[in-house]
Amino acid sequence: MTESSTPAAAEPSGTSVRSHQVRRHRGEGQWAKGHFTPLNANEQVKKDDDGLNVRARIENIYAHRGFDAIDGQDLRGRMRWWGLYTQRRPGIDGGKTAVLEPHELDDEYFMLRVRIDGGVLNVAQLRAISEVSVTYARGTADVTDRQNIQLHWIRIEDVPTIWKILEGVGLQTTEACGDTPRAMLGSPVAGVAKDEVLDATPALEELKRRFVGSKEFSNLPRKFKTAVSGLQDVVHETNDVSFVGVVHPEHGPGFDLWVGGGLSTNPQFAKRLGTWVPIEEVGDVWAGVCGIFRDYGYRRLRNRARLKFLVADWGAEKFREVLESEYLHRKLIDGPPPPFVPPAERDHVGVHEQKDGRFYVGFCPRVGRIDGATLGRVADLAESVGSDEIRTTPDQKLLILNVPGDRVEGLIGELKSLDLQVRPSVFRRHTMACTGIEFCKLAIVETKALASDTIDELEKRLPDFDTPVTINVNGCPNSCARIQTADIGLKGQLVRDADGNQVEGFQVHLGGHFGADMDDDGSFGRKVRGLKVTAKELPDYVERVLRNYQADREDGESFAAWTVRATEQQLS
Repeated sequence: MTESSTPAAAEPSGTSVRSHQVRRHRGEGQWAKGHFTPLNANEQVKKDDDGLNVRARIENIYAHRGFDAIDGQDLRGRMRWWGLYTQRRPGIDGGKTAVLEPHELDDEYFMLRVRIDGGVLNVAQLRAISEVSVTYARGTADVTDRQNIQLHWIRIEDVPTIWKILEGVGLQTTEACGDTPRAMLGSPVAGVAKDEVLDATPALEELKRRFVGSKEFSNLPRKFKTAVSGLQDVVHETNDVSFVGVVHPEHGPGFDLWVGGGLSTNPQFAKRLGTWVPIEEVGDVWAGVCGIFRDYGYRRLRNRARLKFLVADWGAEKFREVLESEYLHRKLIDGPPPPFVPPAERDHVGVHEQKDGRFYVGFCPRVGRIDGATLGRVADLAESVGSDEIRTTPDQKLLILNVPGDRVEGLIGELKSLDLQVRPSVFRRHTMACTGIEFCKLAIVETKALASDTIDELEKRLPDFDTPVTINVNGCPNSCARIQTADIGLKGQLVRDADGNQVEGFQVHLGGHFGADMDDDGSFGRKVRGLKVTAKELPDYVERVLRNYQADREDGESFAAWTVRATEQQLS
């Protein structure tokens, strides 16, 4: 039988073959069902050559011959396996994002993503990123909501030197992009938090050591996102696989296993498999989940290739059965769900006592944007207070760990002089933005500068507003800034202003949240019929809806809870 055929039924006597053609179903391109012939151009590129192999061509050919020498399949495909995306050519407006051919959108510079698994950095590593930023990236640096740091304006000629600098201090860009196991989220306060169930650092280190850069998982149907944390502080509901700290009544501390989360244009919260996983088994269980994705994941259509679609079709029970029977060859232990723990601000901004009596200090860049020189100053400040541990968070923030009590206030003052706020306004603290049209080829609108300006406006207009309300700004529908799970989620699109002109603006999502935020199953934001806001009107709109919330809320009522009962007029 060919890979995509189905057995033909026996033909009735006297029936012509012409009148009963055998229909061959292409399937979903699942390897486990024998469908190995690539069904789209992306799958063909991966079959032609593993993305990890492009590094040799970058080092030996492209870095010497320049941008014009780069093969198109490498440029827009395999180079992502090493953290490289071409950035958007300046001057192309959002209306042309989906119209122009890829080569018309490409600039001759790259975004380079430095993967920082668990957000863990030391002083030498932060200085190395600072050096690369200042020397090769025009000073750019963005802290992402995947705990990475992204650099821009990278020339292909400089990439081998950049790798040498980063890898010299133990950093890498391996599989920071592409259809691979992307950077793995971990609690930014792993090992120091008073209330963590267990320190997940050894599990993250094992995953990175065993699987990052391994050809066992270098050809997945799409990207694969992982979170491992002893605290509920890494948005575990939106990852392909998450290990969430939990105490089993008989076996003690371990992890609850979740699979199939993801946002973008078809958002889905992850499903619990109802298992308890000890820390020493995380690597094998992770490999089993990733193996299912590799083998059973849908490879026919890119827009249905994420693990969430397979989980939605199978359900948690079947997924667990396949994991146990085909990949682990043993039963997993049943386990309890993680209890609801009222979040003490998941981003860890502020001053917090560690379990050893020292303190960690969390601070806010503006919507994740910082610069290379400032990163170098942060490294210096950490060293000056005796710390060698800096962490990035899934909320575009940074922390300095292990700060002696008598050095905290001095550190806060030094950070403030760099416009890094330890005690920020709610708007500075809770506003997040993706890269936007400035650099991203998928974006339709500008995000970073607009979000920063909106923070300034709201601080002036609502100086006493002190209720945490998240404002997440995204340049397109792909939800890199998690718009569906924000109190106010803003999806970039072109809209009409009052004069009928087509301008940058947003569709508004209201009241989104994670289950770990409100002791429920979580909810994606409510879309009010016809509610769209121009970029120019954004501060006015946010001020208006927050004033309506202040005037109408009940005692202790969160913004997300209020949006459920608020009228469309109050939300518009």
